[in-house]
Parts: sequence; structure tokens; C-alpha cells
Amino acid sequence: MYWSKAFIPTLKETPQEAESLSHKLLLRAGLARMLMAGAYSYLPLGLRVLENIQKIIRQEMQVCGASELLLPALQPLELWQKTGRDKDIGEVMFKFIDRRGRNVVLGPTHEEVITDLVKGEISSYRQLPRVLYQIQTKFRDEIRPRNGLIRACEFIMKDAYSFDQDQVGLDKNYQLMYEAYKRIFKRCGLTVLITQADSGVMGGKESHEFMVPAAQGEDLVLVCKKCNQVKAFNTDSLLCSKCNFQMDKVNTIEVGHIFKLGIKYSQALGANFADAKGELKPIIMGCYGIGVSRLVSSIIEQNNDAEGIIWPQEVAPYQILVLPLDVTNSQIMQEAITLHDQLAGLGYQVLLDDRDERAGVKFKDADLLGIPLQVVIGRNSLVEQTIEIKVRSTKQKIIKPRSQAVEEISRLIVI
Repeated sequence: MYWSKAFIPTLKETPQEAESLSHKLLLRAGLARMLMAGAYSYLPLGLRVLENIQKIIRQEMQVCGASELLLPALQPLELWQKTGRDKDIGEVMFKFIDRRGRNVVLGPTHEEVITDLVKGEISSYRQLPRVLYQIQTKFRDEIRPRNGLIRACEFIMKDAYSFDQDQVGLDKNYQLMYEAYKRIFKRCGLTVLITQADSGVMGGKESHEFMVPAAQGEDLVLVCKKCNQVKAFNTDSLLCSKCNFQMDKVNTIEVGHIFKLGIKYSQALGANFADAKGELKPIIMGCYGIGVSRLVSSIIEQNNDAEGIIWPQEVAPYQILVLPLDVTNSQIMQEAITLHDQLAGLGYQVLLDDRDERAGVKFKDADLLGIPLQVVIGRNSLVEQTIEIKVRSTKQKIIKPRSQAVEEISRLIVI
């Protein structure tokens, strides 16, 4: 891709509406733009990051044996009334009456909908266990949307649901998801804290939150300085229960939450199965959510420096940025185009900065965007037949003969 053909509106100054560090970099790097408070347009670079995150999630859900589906955002209010959650969630829900006089909500989550679907399709223990998931837009009428994608009214989530005939099956699926979540966040370049949590309006007896330490995080957790034991900030005690050492308060962003729902929804909505003896029993459920769009901001919060974003390789919008320093020099441009085409042909995601801009502007934008590798081509490259490679995360500069450039890049970037 050529920069001149892409849509990458970088900003020199930070917009006034930007609050957190990730919000500022999100806007300055041209990843997203705010339409109104809590609603954002994803620009091409932001969308590429989002799609890379979704790719990781889909791969790990496949490992867990989960099948992807897509549920409607429009939901009948009566489903929520059957579980009583219309009152629990209350004003957070977007509600309206359609032209047929039906009470409709825009889904803030999908437990009721998935249970209603499974109710009509699963009737025997032979059809269990089953794990279904979706990546879907959710809507919540937040009192105060803030921090860009971290607290929005319209956002993207991955929600998975397990359906089992007994507690043993639920425990197994819960553990599979627990381990998958650790892999997902690691592949996204994140350090997470895992805490036991309150299930809240979701219900169920056991749940865990996956929290990203970040200075602008809205949640607090306690972390033991000695044994790294973590728990949700819902206690007055600052002694660790494991080693009795002092605990620190850490600001975090919640990026994932998993729940053992049990029979709360299946019982309320009549989702039953016949066991081996022919007896009807409510299906035992688990729920597993990830804030997909929130992950974009969370990754930025943990991966940045004074110059801009530092994207982890698997989520970066492009893996390589080719920087010809003088586009008016036909030899430099030809070398840049040749390298771009060669790398793209090998399967790398490559962006070529073909703008007629000063080298300083290009370098600043390159660091702001945070693409893992920058390949610089200037006059010295032609004279000495070399290529300069800059590793964004370490700022290391590597000079290699042109003939060894692709080999060196393949060492640094794994497709």
C-alpha cells in the first residue's frame, strides 16, 4: 500500500477532546475519529488493527472448539423481562418502540438472545457440550463516555457461551477459555492481571476479570509486592491473604471477563435438555467476553513512548514501513518500490511512504504510527548499496547490504 493512496490523517497537535494517553495517540495517528461522544469511526489503520485482533481471537476460539455465529443487535424487550435484567441494567439500555408497537432494545449484551436460540435447537444431552461465539457491536447508553474507545456507547465485543449438561463440563470449558484468554492477550502484546471478580448483573457463582495495568485505567486492583497475588479492589484490607505482605493499588482497564453462569438464563427462559435417563434439566451455561475495540486503546496504553505508538507485531496495521527520503529522486523511488513489491510478494504487510515531504516529517510520522520495522532508503543507500532498518520498539538501527535486506527483515518479522 502507498501512503498517498491510503487515508492516514495524522495530527501534529493533540485534539482538545482527547483525555487519556491512548485517546490522544488514537486520534493523532489517524486510527479513529469521534462522530459524537461515545461513537467513533474506525479509519483504515484503526480498522486493520481491529481486524488483526479479531483474527487472533478467532484462532484461539477455534482451539477451544467454539463455532462462530452472529446474533441480531435488535432484541425484544420481553426477553430481558423474563430474566429480570431489564430492571438490573435499566437506563444503560437503548430502548424504543418500533412502528409495529413492539418494545425493542439495542443489545448491550446477548445472554438472553443466545439462550433463546439454543432453547429451540438443543434438546438432548447428546447435543452437548457446545460452545458458540460472536464478534458483534454492542450498545450502552453510558452516562459519561470517555477515554476514546475505552468507555464508548457503541463498541465491539467478542462474547462466547458454553452449554453443558453438568458442572464438570462447565469447569472444563471455563478452564479452556481461561487459558485461551491468556494466550490472546499475550499475542496482543499485553501484560494482564487476572482477578477473581463479582459476577454482578451477569449472575453465576464464579468469575474472573482480565485487567490491563494502565495509568488512565478506571478500575483499581490490589497487587501484592511480594507474591504478585491479585484481587479486585472490593475490600478495605491492604494485607495480602497469601503472604501477608503490603499490596499496591494499580489502575487497570478491564479487557476480558469470564463467568460461570450456571442455570440463571436457561432456567428463566426454559432452555432444557433431556439427560441420559430422559429427565429434563436446565442447560448449564458459561459466558466469556472480550472488549475487542477496547483492546485497541489498551494495547496503545501499554505500548508507547514519547514519540508515539509501538505496535506489537501481531496487531500492527502494517509490519513494515518503507521510507524513501527523497521521492523526487527516481533511483531512490525505484529502489523503494522494488523493495515494497518484493516484501509484499512474500506475504508481508507493507506501507510505502511515497509522500513528497521532508525527511523529518516522515520520521516523526513513522514513529507516531508505530509500525514495527522502518526501512530507510536515502542517497547513502544508493551510493553504498545498503539498507537501514530501524526497529521501532528498541530504536535499534541495523545497516545491511541491499542483498541481505530481505533476509534480515525475515529474521525480525515473522509472517
